Amino acid sequence: MRTLGPDRLPALARGFALLGAGGGGATTLLELMAAEVLDGPVALHDLDDLDPLTPCVAVGFAGSTYLLGERVPAEDAFAPLLAAAERWTGVAAVAVCALEGAGLNGLTPFLLARGRTLVDADLMGRALPGIDQLSLVVDAVPGVVLVADTGGGVMVVESARAADVESLVRASVIRAGGAGAVLVAGFTVGDLVAHGIRGTFARALALGESDVSAGELLGARILGAGRVSAVDAVPDDAFARSVELTGDDGALLRLVARSEFLAVTRDGRTIAASPDVLVAIDTVSGDVLQVDAVTLARHVRVLSLPAPEWWRESPERLAHVVPAAYGLRDLEMES
Repeated sequence: MRTLGPDRLPALARGFALLGAGGGGATTLLELMAAEVLDGPVALHDLDDLDPLTPCVAVGFAGSTYLLGERVPAEDAFAPLLAAAERWTGVAAVAVCALEGAGLNGLTPFLLARGRTLVDADLMGRALPGIDQLSLVVDAVPGVVLVADTGGGVMVVESARAADVESLVRASVIRAGGAGAVLVAGFTVGDLVAHGIRGTFARALALGESDVSAGELLGARILGAGRVSAVDAVPDDAFARSVELTGDDGALLRLVARSEFLAVTRDGRTIAASPDVLVAIDTVSGDVLQVDAVTLARHVRVLSLPAPEWWRESPERLAHVVPAAYGLRDLEMES
């Protein structure tokens, strides 16, 4: 167990920004909201410290992170979702973890931390766009319930089919105006041991306290640096973009992205790909860049952070997060 206070929020936020892989949303809003909630240090518990039967919930926001900045969510945004989940399951939530351990969602558990046990785990280990990419959904853990804000009510979804979970929760987010709160219930700390990604808070804090200019301190692999020379659409994929960098060493780097960076090629050969966490950092300011901030003439350093091992533990899990899962072909890493 460790304690986290408001003074650790900037480092945590920077670490979660790095785990966003170019997505996950800017953390500023949740930093401010968490600082309002935290009137003192809060205990962060490792999974092994807790009774496996401890009921837990995971919380996060889905949809457009830009809309969240325009329509700031209420401090108690998860309260009606939690109430619905507890009515549905008949179990009161004792613990809380992050739905997505990256971007602004890395900090959302603080909004429910009062009176509950904060758990150092999440359901993704990095930023990912799909509700069907939650680890509990990928592993089809029975009894899992998702509750989504509809902009005036809530929708409760319990289905063994990942496609149903994705489409119904996505529909709720659209009804909520394009962004809304999501809560996952019906699981325990023991389920997280088997089906969750542990230690995400600890990893984010270590990343946030590291010197980004020295990639080795992050456990990162430096893929290259250069000036953005082109930003183009990817043929046959309206949601993808290709960013070309003229490398400082003369190589041609290409970043392929959707809402997150999914692959990096060097002179036409893939040198890094999802599920590894691909990060673009402004060479001048040191800012961790979102996908749409990698613009023409910007000088960028590109890093790769190791993927959470959970995703590589089986071919079935890995198939949910490689570029081909997004319909992007010929971007797999060479064996």
